[in-house]
Amino acid sequence: MIAKIDVNSEAYQTELEKTRIFTDKVNAQFGFVYNPDPEINESVQMGLTRNKMIYGKRFCPCFMVIGETKEEQKAADNRICPCKPALEKEIPEQGYCHCGIFCTEEYATKHKLEEEIDTVTHTHSRGLSKEECEVLLQKEQLDSDELESLLEAKTLGFIDFTLVDVREWMEWYQMRIVGTDVLIPTTSFYESLSQIEAKKSEPIIVYCLTGSRSNYCMNAMKQMGFSQVSNLTYGIVSYHGEKENGE
Repeated sequence: MIAKIDVNSEAYQTELEKTRIFTDKVNAQFGFVYNPDPEINESVQMGLTRNKMIYGKRFCPCFMVIGETKEEQKAADNRICPCKPALEKEIPEQGYCHCGIFCTEEYATKHKLEEEIDTVTHTHSRGLSKEECEVLLQKEQLDSDELESLLEAKTLGFIDFTLVDVREWMEWYQMRIVGTDVLIPTTSFYESLSQIEAKKSEPIIVYCLTGSRSNYCMNAMKQMGFSQVSNLTYGIVSYHGEKENGE
């Protein structure tokens, strides 16, 4: 049977307010903060309220509640908020619980910054700051707008990285991204990689035609000790910035 709960009812709204007080207390007790996305917090709070009204306990809304009776539910070890996996593993290791409502302050700050970077790079509302560039360069996969913003910041001296084309010479000659620092063809990859051997600890971005070859090269470079390598996900065919050809 489908449980139908009227979210506009007085009973639900009263229980929802109790849940909000409950999640406030969890944050205060464990030193957590709410997710920067209020929609996530509201959705989880609503789910906890629903389960409290149906089962009598605030079972985690991201998992099915197993068992028909209270005894069966207890025996099934259903997650009750704040659940043990979140407290002992998820939040300490990744900075947020499975549902996303409880976060470390460090994760919340970084997540908020990443959202701001995403807005800036895809609307071109302004240039990136040095801090935003450093966060963006930690991403393994970059899209066209993100690379274009990083190249602009590099030109302004906010950040430095090496842009590597891993296609073949004839492809590089016909069309390449303005700002490309070095050509390391896939057919002579390991030999040509010596050109940037001294930059193993520095940010490097690789690209090819569609992102496949460069993704392969990125993984190979990481296995060889290059610590910070990013890939232009869909390659030069997706890049909307300035391009050039010739020697």
